[in-house]
Amino acid sequence: MKLVIAGASGFIGSALCSRLLDKGHVLTLLTRVAPRDASTATKRWLHWTPGTPGHWETGVDGADGVINLAGEPIAAKRWTGRQKQKILTSRIETTNSLVEAIRKAKQKPGFLINASAVGYYGPRGDETVTEEAAAGNDFLSSVCREWEEEAKKAESLGLRVIRVRTGIVLGRGGGALAKMVPPFKFFVGGPLGSGTQWMSWIHLEDEVGLMIYLIEHSQATGPFNATAPNPVRMKEFCQVLGQVMGRPSWAPVPAFALRLALGELAEMLLTGQRVIPAAAQKLGYQFRYANLDAALKACMPL
Repeated sequence: MKLVIAGASGFIGSALCSRLLDKGHVLTLLTRVAPRDASTATKRWLHWTPGTPGHWETGVDGADGVINLAGEPIAAKRWTGRQKQKILTSRIETTNSLVEAIRKAKQKPGFLINASAVGYYGPRGDETVTEEAAAGNDFLSSVCREWEEEAKKAESLGLRVIRVRTGIVLGRGGGALAKMVPPFKFFVGGPLGSGTQWMSWIHLEDEVGLMIYLIEHSQATGPFNATAPNPVRMKEFCQVLGQVMGRPSWAPVPAFALRLALGELAEMLLTGQRVIPAAAQKLGYQFRYANLDAALKACMPL
């Protein structure tokens, strides 16, 4: 297939591109900055500025599918008013630009896979959450809801639109573990807050594997939770991480300290969702890493 990918240089995007190239697909990668490697017969880079039409739109015309993973990192900075606006705008502008390019294309793609997050559901306590659950009411929920609504506009253009609501992605070299592992290495690891909040996680290989599965199954459409079928509480996650690393999990970070240091961003870490990948399981996707212990061991060395 000829595929267009936005957000190809990120943690998930890099792994996805590698797998797609291995499978023989031809990729057009949209970038805001000069790429580190040159274009090849199966991979080319096009410069783009989301919100601005340009030559990059030619890459969409005639493509078989579009994958949008782009957006300002959620947890990179404290949530000031300016940062919150950047988080939202980066997602809306990127998605809108891609949909408009699709609208202009003479030969339209067959599908749009658009990133989203389990933050769509908002804090849910112990409730078991599937794709049928309604959106929450907090900041992240509103971002995901608007993001998905922008992507759904491509449905009126004849595309099947898939919204991938991703949980905490585990893998080497980046993602959540890059921030969680250092305290454990220095014997000061432990849960955040009470430790009773649910963590809906997924191994990077399953995140990528599920996306490819959705590409290859033409009946796939709508929302899909990209989470392993066995979410765990924060306390259990840290205990298993400590065991895998040969370190104790004994130094919890008090909720008040997180709120003092991170402001509103702390609430994302202190609350959670017990998310189940019901749609992926119904479609027949088989998770390689369904259990946390095996997933973390596969990430070693950390």
